[in-house]
Amino acid sequence: MLANKFHRRMRSIVHPSMKSTKMTGIRAVVGHIGILALLLLFAPLASAQLSTTQETAAEVGDAPLDPGPLDHSLQTRLHPAAVRAAMRKVADWQLAHVAGTDRIDWTFATLYLGFLAASDSLNDPRYRDFVRGVAEAHQWQLGPRMAHADDQAIGQSYLALNQLDPDPRHLEPLRKQFDRLLQKPDDPDAPVWWWCDALFMAPPVWAQLAATTGQPKYLDFMDREWHITDHLLWDSKEHLFSRDSTYLNKHERNGQKIFWSRGNGWVMGGLVRVLNEMPRDDPRRAFYETRFHQMADRIRSIQGHDGLWRPGLLDSAAYPLPEISGSSFFVYAMAWGIRTGQLDRSLYLPVVKKGWEGLVRHIYADGRLGSIQPVGASPDTYPPGASYVFGTGAFLLAGAEVAQLNP
Repeated sequence: MLANKFHRRMRSIVHPSMKSTKMTGIRAVVGHIGILALLLLFAPLASAQLSTTQETAAEVGDAPLDPGPLDHSLQTRLHPAAVRAAMRKVADWQLAHVAGTDRIDWTFATLYLGFLAASDSLNDPRYRDFVRGVAEAHQWQLGPRMAHADDQAIGQSYLALNQLDPDPRHLEPLRKQFDRLLQKPDDPDAPVWWWCDALFMAPPVWAQLAATTGQPKYLDFMDREWHITDHLLWDSKEHLFSRDSTYLNKHERNGQKIFWSRGNGWVMGGLVRVLNEMPRDDPRRAFYETRFHQMADRIRSIQGHDGLWRPGLLDSAAYPLPEISGSSFFVYAMAWGIRTGQLDRSLYLPVVKKGWEGLVRHIYADGRLGSIQPVGASPDTYPPGASYVFGTGAFLLAGAEVAQLNP
């Protein structure tokens, strides 16, 4: 019932935060209802468009046709020193390219998590100091859309920084905003986290705030909303998530359902970060562990010959390049699973090894990390040099986990 109602709602409203870069559908709508009607349709959603220009701004990334040569000198093996050398090269390039930027939208929030992981792994405070500077510049405030997961993602970095330097003032804006959200009744026809990416952006913030404050109300909210999204988007046959309800019946050219690599990478990353915060004796934990195992097994089974995954998970032949952001999240999640005993080391270490080798092969001589799909909502194509901050963040998260594995 919920899926059907929400699917009808999504078909009738083209939500601007769906991040699609394709204009074909919009042109078709204009042709049928006219420009004026289209403007009237989008008018009630104008406030939700705030992040659209941010997501496509130049500092988020670019896709040059000539990014220069790849770096063939980097070692791809799973030795900690080799892994950290690749991490440092990418992190330094990205840090130089975002200098002077203090953005807190989801694109940069993902990068900041990678920077924090890089500081820990490389024992280099520069990346962490950059993130702390952003937090202070924004006075530890979240993004402007109170209930939107994309604008809550920065809270993960705030909470991580507060663990290192506890100060109640750091988390006061976050707690006040979340407490206000807890007072709002749920609308069963409008899930809060209606797209699968949201499961990385918001749930870890709620789970970590519960762990930090000792107040279970935040974890209760997270668990309730996650189950609503899971019920809407989880495919029990394929063990993958549809990006949102408009993709439940969309198919690739080969007839398989569309399952977006980065979208499912977001979910696996979200599962990792929720499980990191959820008490081990919490009876609800089994649900998240089961989903993690199911997704890991499915992702393992469709790994590409180059160790990576294509933008469309079930039609690899349709996409000439691997997708580095989604692949990085998969490597991150499976490496974490091995380290924590969630996954069988003998079964998954070869997958992680092959995946990390594939990722490193997309680092350019200057440190650019390529083959990252731009901001979007579904599988697409892009040039080899395409590089975006959220993909760098995912790569650094993966490297920090891989560096802790004994080959």
